[in-house]
Amino acid sequence: MKSSVVSISEEVMGGTPVFAGTRVPIQTLVDFLTAGDSIDDFIDGFPTVSREQVVDYLKQAEAEMEKLAA
Repeated sequence: MKSSVVSISEEVMGGTPVFAGTRVPIQTLVDFLTAGDSIDDFIDGFPTVSREQVVDYLKQAEAEMEKLAA
């Protein structure tokens, strides 16, 4: 998934995909949601990530899944 929401750089978290402008891994959001936590819970725990970034990421992930299913 290529976007301005996700950043991948060897200098930041060793190349782990993170929310752009943060050191918060995308996987952390996935883990929160999988555990049944809300987006608000995630944002409360990681205030450097905006709601807009989370929503944009989820929309992009949905679009990627739709491409795979087509």
